[in-house]
Amino acid sequence: MIFAETELKGVFFIDLEKHVDERGFFARVWCEQEFRDRGLNPRIAQCSVSFNHKRGTLRGMHYQVAPYEEAKLVRCTAGAIYDVVLDLRLHSPTYTRWTAVELTARNRRMLYIPEGCAHGFQTLVDDTEVSYLISQVYDAPSARGVRWNDPAFSIEWPAADRTFSDRDRTYPDFIRNSTN
Repeated sequence: MIFAETELKGVFFIDLEKHVDERGFFARVWCEQEFRDRGLNPRIAQCSVSFNHKRGTLRGMHYQVAPYEEAKLVRCTAGAIYDVVLDLRLHSPTYTRWTAVELTARNRRMLYIPEGCAHGFQTLVDDTEVSYLISQVYDAPSARGVRWNDPAFSIEWPAADRTFSDRDRTYPDFIRNSTN
């Protein structure tokens, strides 16, 4: 696996290190030791999948608060997404900054999202599936979110006719230096 840290400390793009032959290729998509060696959370408590019928489906920006904070490893297994990470770690030098990457079934790129960061994505094509390895079980009372278009962050999303949940549409305005 090839790790490249983004401008947000602890957020990594991960590309496959392919071993290619006439049959195709073999590559690891997870290695506990490689994550541990980089100081990343290697725990996997839950694996989830999100299937999205329509291009323009937007999910996010979601996170969980302590003691159920989550680290996530996200991969697009069918279709394509514009994947966004937002740093909500109060003492981080990149607090309230975001980064994004296009994850596709074709490029097989992954995104590691540490605890304290919000995550969301927008589908770029119909019939898109996203796979998650998550360090913590889902705990509904700990679930939080910030609005995808909150002016406090100015996240630049691809133009689209969007589909999203009422919950994602109605998160309140973000207040700096809070855990929302």
